[in-house]
Amino acid sequence: MNNYTLNNGVEMPVLGFGVFQTPPDETAAAVETALSTGYRHVDTAAAYGNERPVGEAVAKSGAEVFVETKIWISDYGYDETLHGFEKSAAKLGVGRIDLLILHQALPSEFGRTLEAYRALETLLADGKVRAIGVSNFMVEHLTELLDKATVVPAVNQIEVHPYFQQRDVQAYGERHGILTQAWAPIGGITFYRDSGHTSTLEDPVIGDIARAYGKSPAQVMLRWHLQQGRQVIPKSTNPKRIAENFDVFDFDLTPDQLTAIDALETGKRGGPEPADVTLATFGRPIPEA
Repeated sequence: MNNYTLNNGVEMPVLGFGVFQTPPDETAAAVETALSTGYRHVDTAAAYGNERPVGEAVAKSGAEVFVETKIWISDYGYDETLHGFEKSAAKLGVGRIDLLILHQALPSEFGRTLEAYRALETLLADGKVRAIGVSNFMVEHLTELLDKATVVPAVNQIEVHPYFQQRDVQAYGERHGILTQAWAPIGGITFYRDSGHTSTLEDPVIGDIARAYGKSPAQVMLRWHLQQGRQVIPKSTNPKRIAENFDVFDFDLTPDQLTAIDALETGKRGGPEPADVTLATFGRPIPEA
């Protein structure tokens, strides 16, 4: 499997394994299955409550795995974020985290966000993390961050799937050397949350392309991301799906097929609006290790 080279020279697999909404008691088995399949990147977060089983599965595998986690908004602020790292590292059972990112922009208290990012810069300088980044940051948040930051984020993890592509955010990232990492890359948000969409898996355009290659709609969507230079983190607890999502390196979509998928954009976000993420609505304490 290929890697992307991040803006600080660190290499990161082009395809990773996500554990959003995976119950802690199912996480270790899912990660073990993913690692035995060949995945070498796992994406978790303090707010998911499953960092510990991720760390256990990685340690058990004995493999060299790129581990990514996220600081939750309740731990924003300089000292709070430094402690957030300590909590995550202890749960993961590691001394150093490969990629540590801020989970949300927290626009209503962006000063705390900037202090949190300053803490990430300190952790990077101290060698406690190999790369730093952000998640769910829009162009205005990235602009304000880059005005104050000394380190350009290595990644911005955002909702990207055929029905919601955030081309402006992607383009801004590309101009500044920030890799777009797609969460809900196969449109999972379109079928587990009422977002006004039908399921991407049932889209006739994607279905026709899938049949042409003898692939699944999910595989076609992952291929679409990879050919356009995004990193992807599909999630599943089903061993068959875990394997299927990894089997996307033996075919290429044509330019016309890529364009046809691009044309499915609806402009409808599936996840929460970034401005709606406040401490009052989404804040919750992250337990100690």
